[in-house]
Amino acid sequence: MPKKIDLEKESARILKELLKLIGIKGEVVSNLRTENGEKVINMEILAPEESGILIGAKGSNLNALQSFVAMSLRQKTGEWTRVSLDVGEWRARHADYLKSLANQAAERARSTGEPQYLYNLTPFQRRIVHTHLSDFDDIVTQSEGEGTSRFLVVKTK
Repeated sequence: MPKKIDLEKESARILKELLKLIGIKGEVVSNLRTENGEKVINMEILAPEESGILIGAKGSNLNALQSFVAMSLRQKTGEWTRVSLDVGEWRARHADYLKSLANQAAERARSTGEPQYLYNLTPFQRRIVHTHLSDFDDIVTQSEGEGTSRFLVVKTK
């Protein structure tokens, strides 16, 4: 029978080792919770001087670190555990920015009557905009295009 792994401790160990390998000194805080029946490990890197490099352009480095931890855990446990990694509350601030962008696009769609197009968003970013605007009774969103050319359309109903 396989040894039971403490997901919280193991995810922190993996991330600490990775940070050490790339030469970044910082603390790692993690906690495990269940969300809609799914295990989620929330992790925060406490390294204020290194936050820019850890986040990367549009969160690319943060997403890569997050994926690495999730894949390493999968390799160890044989099961998928969702990992959410953040630095300096960047994800919350970025979500606020995307909601503001969504509000602006919705307002332009209302005032002009024309669809508004949002380009260069990652799937995660598009999901935040879709979810936020789903609360608006007079606005509808849809994703169009394929692969890296995928974009979001915001229009009135």
